[in-house]
Amino acid sequence: MTTAVAPNSAALSAADRCDRCGAQAYLRVELQSGGELLFCAHHAREHGDKLKEIAASVQDETHKLAATPTKAADDER
Repeated sequence: MTTAVAPNSAALSAADRCDRCGAQAYLRVELQSGGELLFCAHHAREHGDKLKEIAASVQDETHKLAATPTKAADDER
C-alpha cells in the first residue's frame, strides 16, 4: 500500500489498537468525512483499496514490523 503520512500526527504506539480485531495498529486513516480508523497491518492490506477511496490522509507505520527483531532471531545470534 502506498500512503502519505498525515502531517503532525503522533506516532502510533502499542496502546493503539486495530478497530477490526484489536491487534496493535500500524495504520491510522483520517477519513474525508471526519474521524479516524486504526488498523493492524493485516487489515490495512485487506481493506487497502477501499481505504484509499475514503481517506483524507494515511499514517502508515507498517515499516516498524520489519525493524523490530524477534526473540527467536535474538536467540540465534
